Amino acid sequence: MPSTPLRREAPARTRAARARYRRILRFALENLAITWWFELFLPRIGFARVAERTRSRRMRRLARRFHVLAVELGGLMIKVGQFMSSRLDVLPPEITKELEGLQDEVPPVPFPAIRARAEAELDLPLAQAFVSVDEQPVAAASLGQAHRARLSPIDAAETGLDAVVLKVQRPGIDVIIDVDLAALRRVGGWLSHVHIVADRVDMPQLVEEFAVTSLEEIDYLHEAASSVRFAEDFAGDDRVSVPAVVWESTTRRILTLEDVSAIKITDTEGLAAAGIDPAEVAPVFAAVMFDQLFEHGFFHADPHPGNIFVTPVTQGSGAHPWKLTFIDFGMMGEVPASTRAGLRRLLIAAAARDGKGLVAAIQDVGVLLPTAETGELERAMIALFARFGGMGFAELREVDDREFRDFGNEFGEVVRSLPFQLPEHFLLVIRAVSLTSGVCSALDPSFNLWDSVEPYAARLVRAERGNVVQDVAQQALEAARVALRLPNRLDALSARIESGSVVAAVPSLERRVARLERLTGRVTSAVLFVGLLVAGAVLRADLTVLGTTLMAASVVPLLHALLSGRRRR
Repeated sequence: MPSTPLRREAPARTRAARARYRRILRFALENLAITWWFELFLPRIGFARVAERTRSRRMRRLARRFHVLAVELGGLMIKVGQFMSSRLDVLPPEITKELEGLQDEVPPVPFPAIRARAEAELDLPLAQAFVSVDEQPVAAASLGQAHRARLSPIDAAETGLDAVVLKVQRPGIDVIIDVDLAALRRVGGWLSHVHIVADRVDMPQLVEEFAVTSLEEIDYLHEAASSVRFAEDFAGDDRVSVPAVVWESTTRRILTLEDVSAIKITDTEGLAAAGIDPAEVAPVFAAVMFDQLFEHGFFHADPHPGNIFVTPVTQGSGAHPWKLTFIDFGMMGEVPASTRAGLRRLLIAAAARDGKGLVAAIQDVGVLLPTAETGELERAMIALFARFGGMGFAELREVDDREFRDFGNEFGEVVRSLPFQLPEHFLLVIRAVSLTSGVCSALDPSFNLWDSVEPYAARLVRAERGNVVQDVAQQALEAARVALRLPNRLDALSARIESGSVVAAVPSLERRVARLERLTGRVTSAVLFVGLLVAGAVLRADLTVLGTTLMAASVVPLLHALLSGRRRR
C-alpha cells in the first residue's frame, strides 16, 4: 500500500530530530576536544604559554561558531546563547560579548501552519472564534509568533474587548525543545567530569535551571497566570497597565490577549509627537522596575523596548497623562523573601558607594561561598565606585574606551577567580536591571540611574530601621528575662548547697558563686546598656523625645556595669 503524506511525515520528523541532536553533540565534542588539547594536555607537556597566548582567539572563535549554530537551528539554541551571554560569573568576556547581540528573530511560519495549529488547540475553526485574523505576524520568534485578530461578537460582548493579539506556538516546537534539552543534559553530564569546569560551576544544575525557565516560557497558561499576578501587584497604580487575558481562547499553546499596542517606550519621536517628554518617562520606568524587584519580589525579567509601551491617557487623575504598558510575561523572575532582604542591603550599599558593604551583601545573598577570599573583590568594588560611581550615561560616554576595557578585564578576572555561581533568579535580576538602565539611557542620555537608586535606598533604610529597632528590643527583652530569672536560680543553687544536695569538690565554691553572680549582673547591665543606646540612637532621628529618653536611660545599666566590679571582694 503506498505511503500517505502523514505516514511519511513522522519518519521525516524523527530523522530531523536525530540529526539535530547529533549536530548539537558533535559541536560540543569538537570544542571539548579543542579545549582539552589546549587547556589540559599542552600545559602538562610544558606548553602552557601556547595555551595562554591563543586563549582569547579560541574563545572568540568558539562563540562565533555557536552564534552561527544557534541562528541556523533556532529553537532553544538561541535561548541558550542569550543565557550564556549573561553568565559573566562562569564564562570569559570573549564569549559573553560575542553572544550578547544574539537576537530571537527567525523567519515566520507560513500562516496555514499557524491556522492549523490554532484550530487544533481551540477545537473549532478560527472563523468561529475570531471575526478576522491578520495573516501577517506582528512578531516572529524561535518559539512562537503573534498575529492581530478581532474577537467574535459573543466573546467581545462577554469580555468587553474587540482587538486582540493571538500568540501561537510554532508547530513542532515541543519536539525541538525535548531534543535540545536532551542534548544539553548530555553535554552537562560530560562537563561535570571535567575538573576545570566542575570546580567552577555545577553544569547539570545549570542545565536544569535553564530547562525550568524554558519550559515555563512555552507554557502559555503559565504566562497568562503571570500577567494576572503582575496586574494584581500594580492594581490601583496609575503608572502601570497590563493587557487582559481572553481565557476562552487561551490554552497551553495559544494565548489571546487584549491588543494594547501603543508608543514603543524608546520611540522618542513618537513620544514627543504625543506631547510626552521622554526624560519624564525614564525615572518612572526605573521606579516601577525597582518596585517589582525589591517590593513585590515578582518582576518582568525581559523589559526590552519591544515589551513596554507608553500609552497616552485622556482621562484620569494620575500624576502623568500616560501609563507604562507591559506585555510578554513569558520570562518572569521571582525573588525569595530572604534573597529580597539581601538585595535591599545590596542596593543600600550600592547607593552609598560602599564597596566593602556591597561585598558583604553579596555574601549575605548566598552568591559567594563562606570560604571565599573577598579582599580583592572589595578592593575592586571600591575602585569601581571611586572611578565610575554616580556617573550618568552621558558622562560614561566620555570615558576612554581603553580605560573601560582595562578595568573590565581586571574586574572580570577577579570575579571569575572567586568560588561562586549565580542562581537563576539572581541572573534574571541582573538582566532586568541591565535592560532597565539601557532603556532609561535611550530615553534620556543624561539619565543617571543613581538618581533613582538613592531615594529608593533611602526609603529602604527607613524601612530597615524598624527591623533593627525590633531586633534590638527583642534582644533587650530577652536579656531582661534572663536577669529576672537569675536571682531565683541563684537562690535555688544556694539552697541546694546549704542542704548538702550539691557535692562541693572545691572549698571556695561559695566565693565562686558570689563572683559569678556579680559577673552575670555586669554582663546583663552591659547588654541592657547597648540595647537602650542603639535603640535610642536609631529612634532619635524620627522620634526625638523617645530616642533621647532611651539614650539617657542607658546610663543607669552602664554605671552598674562599671561600678559593680569595684565592690569589695
